[in-house]
Amino acid sequence: MDHRSIQTGLGGESVDRYVEDWIVSITDVTPVMRKTADLVAAGNLEAAGTALPAEKPYPLPAHIARVLGATG
Repeated sequence: MDHRSIQTGLGGESVDRYVEDWIVSITDVTPVMRKTADLVAAGNLEAAGTALPAEKPYPLPAHIARVLGATG
């Protein structure tokens, strides 16, 4: 396939809110992932790890964490 898509399981008002309010940016990470794949293929796992974007935890309010049973 020469294209990609994102499928979400949202309906009703959540679709409008997702599109209008919740998405704050979209970043094409294709070049970074291609570079990372090349480094992995070459066996350079340390460089591949440092080439990845920094990840940060998504803030989960305590009251929602309790409902979901999420920890730490």
